[in-house]
Amino acid sequence: MEVRGTQWEQMGEQGRGVEPVSSPLTTHVLDTASGSPARSPCLRLSRLEVHGQQWTELGNSYPDPDGRCPGLLPPGHMKAGTYKLFFDTEGSWRKRGQESFYPYVEVVFTITNETHEVHVPLLLSPWFYTTYHGS
Repeated sequence: MEVRGTQWEQMGEQGRGVEPVSSPLTTHVLDTASGSPARSPCLRLSRLEVHGQQWTELGNSYPDPDGRCPGLLPPGHMKAGTYKLFFDTEGSWRKRGQESFYPYVEVVFTITNETHEVHVPLLLSPWFYTTYHGS
């Protein structure tokens, strides 16, 4: 199931006319090797279902030109629980002719209060990555 909530999908092909819808969950991907936003790693958002302990994919997205993925979840769709952001880093680096030590990055985190906004940035290079709970 694809979540249609990213800023660019809601703005349409011309990229104008409609304001982006706020999402309670966002990410920002920064290429620390070049000092610029990372625009191409495909990412998937999943939630761990308590019954069966299986991941359910909620949607996928690509960063916008600023490296942001603002519409991962539509308003009202966040629940308390464990989530995973999967970033296809190998595909992203390969498009640039660069090898990468990490073929993908998975960031698993817990949301305890579904009324709070959550920002999970990823700082990335071909040789390392880090993440944190942003604001």
